[in-house]
Amino acid sequence: MTSLEGRTVVIVSGPGGVGKGTIVEQLLARDPCLWLSRSWTTRPRRPAEPTEAYRFVDRATFEAAIDRGGFLEWVEFLDYLQGTPVPDPPEGADVLLEIDVRGGRQVRELVPDAVLVFVDAPSREHQRKRLENRGDDAATVARRMEKTASERAEAVEMGYEIVVNDEVSRAVRAIENLIATDRERRRSQP
Repeated sequence: MTSLEGRTVVIVSGPGGVGKGTIVEQLLARDPCLWLSRSWTTRPRRPAEPTEAYRFVDRATFEAAIDRGGFLEWVEFLDYLQGTPVPDPPEGADVLLEIDVRGGRQVRELVPDAVLVFVDAPSREHQRKRLENRGDDAATVARRMEKTASERAEAVEMGYEIVVNDEVSRAVRAIENLIATDRERRRSQP
């Protein structure tokens, strides 16, 4: 992946309803050197979800991109495909990926020194309420809640840094510190 060589690559993962999107928005607003690789998905857009949250495509379009080798990683989750297109960031930008832990595992194989951040909710009840408030139906909420423990266990096994989103500004600062540490490490390498 020559487009990622020498760049800090930050993978932000976590179960649904923990505030990853809000944190990513703030990271991008505060750091002009971060570039978000927008994920593709075949799921329908949620009520009140911004159209730029994902690139919403049909299954045939997504599968054609898979066939062309157009994804850095992709998974099927809750009967929908989602994935990260091969990034083409601007010169000098570091790359931010908001992807699930399975996708993080795939990217880590290509970028072994990626910064891995797992965002978690302060409680399962807090997470459940966020999922309900964003418009997920009861069946989707139940399936997402069921996946939370296994996602967290996989993240711990992979060495993700765990950031509890009990206060957005605190979570953002914690991730900014991880990014700064990686950038400093890269600057000090010969």
